[in-house]
Amino acid sequence: MSDSHVLSEPAILYFGTPVVLIGTRNEDRTDNIAPISSAFWLGWRCVIGIAASSKTTENLIRTGECVLNLPSRDEAAAVDRIACTTGRNPVPSAKRVRGYVFEPNKFERAGLTPIAALTVDAPRVRECPVQMESVLAAQHGIGDDTPELRGTIRIFELRVVRIHVRSDILMVDDRNRIDPDKWNPLIMSFQKFYGLSAGQVHESRLAGIPETAYRSPDVDRARAPQGT
Repeated sequence: MSDSHVLSEPAILYFGTPVVLIGTRNEDRTDNIAPISSAFWLGWRCVIGIAASSKTTENLIRTGECVLNLPSRDEAAAVDRIACTTGRNPVPSAKRVRGYVFEPNKFERAGLTPIAALTVDAPRVRECPVQMESVLAAQHGIGDDTPELRGTIRIFELRVVRIHVRSDILMVDDRNRIDPDKWNPLIMSFQKFYGLSAGQVHESRLAGIPETAYRSPDVDRARAPQGT
């Protein structure tokens, strides 16, 4: 078979990642949510990348707390309504040139409902099937080796301390396992929204490994009083 690959230079490399609505608290005690799609999980740790100038970054550094709300494909329209908004006023220049506008009440604009978290001072999103209360564990810059990027993006490592899961996406006989055939996360791929295709496309050898083999000590730590 001949090689059909060609050299390419895509401006972005969003090949497909889950959308996350990050809930944080503003300094005036109002709620803020921001959609991102630079996120991945290892155990009960989540790593996110977000613009250094965003209101979410400011809130996360100040409070050290957030909620990672995962929308399904059913919430795509709500996410899109706040896709080009920011809680920063004035709007940062990098976002202004991309058409962003200041929005002080993103929940109302999106048509979503804030609800209280149990362990952190940040909003959950009622409509999202998965909500992960999290605390800030570490942070650093990315691209700091390039003058044009230095100081523009922050990477946050978040430790999950509570997880709320809508019961209809859980395994029938195990409340601690999400059924991947029932969970249809909202996916961002090259600036467009997608859901997962119906059903598995292929069996996975990894599925033969019990999920408990990946259990993190952070799960037990999350049960202890916060701050320990």
